[in-house]
Amino acid sequence: MKFTDGYWRKRDGLTVLHPAHLLDSSVTPDSLTVYAAVKPVRGRGDTLNAPLITVTATAPAPDVIRITIDHFQGPVAKFPNFSLTSSPVEPTVDGVSITSGALTARFSDGEHWGLDFLVDGERITGSGWKGMGVVDTADGRSYVHEQLDLGVGETVYGLGERFGPLVKNGQSIDVWNEDGGTSSEQAYKNVPFYFTTGGYGVLVDHPGKVSFEVASEMVSRTQFSVAGQSLSYLVIHGPTPADVIRKYTALTGRPALPPAWSFGLWLTTSFTTSYDEDTVNKFIDGMAERDLPLSVFHFDTFWMREFSWCDFEWDTRTFPDPPGMLKRLAGRGLKVCLWINPYIAQRSPLFAEGKEKGYLVRRANGDVFQWDLWQAGMGLVDFTNPEARQWYADKLRHLVDMGVDAFKSDFGERVPTDVVWHDGSDPERMHNYYTQIYNQVVFDVLRSSKGEGEAVLFARSATVGGQQFPVHWGGDNSSTYESMAESLRGGLSLMSSGFGFWSHDIGGFEGMPDPAVFKRWIAFGLLSSHSRLHGSTSYRVPWNFDEESSDILRSFTHLKYRLMPYLFGVAREAHDTGLPVMRPMVVGFPDDPAAAYLDRQYLLGEDLLVAPVFSESGDVRYYVPAGRWTHYLTGEVVEGPGWVRETHGFDSVPLLVRPGAVIPVGARTDRPDYDYRDGVTLRLFENPAPGTTIRVPGPAGETTTFTVARDDATLTVTRSGDALPWKVQRGAEVTEMAADQESCTLTLG
Repeated sequence: MKFTDGYWRKRDGLTVLHPAHLLDSSVTPDSLTVYAAVKPVRGRGDTLNAPLITVTATAPAPDVIRITIDHFQGPVAKFPNFSLTSSPVEPTVDGVSITSGALTARFSDGEHWGLDFLVDGERITGSGWKGMGVVDTADGRSYVHEQLDLGVGETVYGLGERFGPLVKNGQSIDVWNEDGGTSSEQAYKNVPFYFTTGGYGVLVDHPGKVSFEVASEMVSRTQFSVAGQSLSYLVIHGPTPADVIRKYTALTGRPALPPAWSFGLWLTTSFTTSYDEDTVNKFIDGMAERDLPLSVFHFDTFWMREFSWCDFEWDTRTFPDPPGMLKRLAGRGLKVCLWINPYIAQRSPLFAEGKEKGYLVRRANGDVFQWDLWQAGMGLVDFTNPEARQWYADKLRHLVDMGVDAFKSDFGERVPTDVVWHDGSDPERMHNYYTQIYNQVVFDVLRSSKGEGEAVLFARSATVGGQQFPVHWGGDNSSTYESMAESLRGGLSLMSSGFGFWSHDIGGFEGMPDPAVFKRWIAFGLLSSHSRLHGSTSYRVPWNFDEESSDILRSFTHLKYRLMPYLFGVAREAHDTGLPVMRPMVVGFPDDPAAAYLDRQYLLGEDLLVAPVFSESGDVRYYVPAGRWTHYLTGEVVEGPGWVRETHGFDSVPLLVRPGAVIPVGARTDRPDYDYRDGVTLRLFENPAPGTTIRVPGPAGETTTFTVARDDATLTVTRSGDALPWKVQRGAEVTEMAADQESCTLTLG
């Protein structure tokens, strides 16, 4: 939301108060509060009819400072609020400065108001002249805004899964969940958190609508504003983007570790296609006949009867024996996922039950909220009601007991604000927050039923903390190269917002992709954390495009399964530290100015660089950071830094390995979940640094560790862990090691 008319004037109808004169302060053991008048106070008369703005600073965690700006403190506290895990430190307060770890917030004393954030005495950002403001409109609305300075060349990332440019500078963004597809400015997953190349991140602690002007109103500042009389935000010191993400996810929650089988290939019925058990079996048989190893089969919306979503009952006209079918699919080694949403159609028997028991959201007059958008007469489950949560969970648990392994928790964005919630939640704050309760209910059903480490969702909507319930996918895209690119931008934006795992519809959701689009998308899809074939009105089995599509899908599925020792290790890192599996280049190379704007390539973990091909011709340009990078598929070496232009067939994609990396490669191509240590090959690229450690996970959480040592003439890899056969590969040379051999020495040449 913009409040100014150019640099000097305010927009018509606005009254804006800015702190101008810091009058005094008060200190407690864990806080610093300053009181600022909106004009200089030089005599007693200046204290009359003079608004006061109260600014409080606290330290909820090391290297984190919270700033709370209050005008009137009388309004009743509203909820819900984000659930933040604080680890408060006793800050150092010195005059009008407060320090947490290496981060200091320093207020300017006297008549020259300002708030500076410093690291080891050096300013990283701050709120300068007229940066902080309290706004009243002519029609009685109120807002509070803050503006933090952006340095020369400083770029901004995050704010959820946004499909426009990865760098947010120049954009006006409202954090407000909407079902708008991937080709619009709207977003399914809105997160009021960003980080910058200036060495810090910012979380606006407000679950409702937050408006950001990122160098789009004041072009050297990032502004954020909320409705009401108070605004609270947290500044998180890095210094690197990776450090900021680690500290942010320590506050808001780390992702659960998805089960290894979920990293395999998912195939769905698609959305409005016609299907029954015979159709499903033909798809699965066709995949098996073509050696296309499948891990998960997903039933989309029409597993339930039309106009009845959700009643959680199989449509027995097409699936007469659901328990038997699920048992047969499990017998073929497949996991099963079902589509659900939090809406209850009027035709569903659950609507009357939910209405009677108060489980559906109501309007102020007591009527159940209803509309015909999506499902006729649908209502919305009120997850603020503990009994409604249990009711919904019991329906899902029945399906899990029947043999279902995962849920696609769709929707959760279309949440009205003209309603009353069971627990008294503020409707504006619940609009975005609703998805957090919804996905947690679904995830907890799977976790309690399947066990820790076995729960996984395919969720579309999210807010702060949603990363705890993976996996999220990118929503409704189209079957074009342009939509493939916007999907990647959305994923990288989400990864910049603290989410560890992400997927997208291979081939695009809307429309029937050209075979070339489908084949190019396969490589991107199988080199994402999770991989799903899904469409809207057409099936996504590869032979529907051409037989080469089956060959391409086989090749990249086998590649992903062999990379699982590496990928699952990266997944554990995401679970432990919050660093995402797929990373914007700026996260891996924050000191390389060329990395700042790269949004057509990404890092897959720390050591792999992926540059999807967005053309039928195979022409692709991508940037290589400094060093001798190696094409994983061909062994060719590319010297960076610099831009590279190549042409790739459908069976190839730029997949480069960082200099000095050791990539553990598995022995199996038929499934993603196996003992990665058994027969693992350690692929050495260039000369790994002494002390390089590779941890290869086993099936029950155990780990085998390999350590690199080097002198002038030799390189030695030593194993510690269970005795299993292993290999070391350097270039074309492969050394096979027996299970009882614990070290391998290679001659450097």
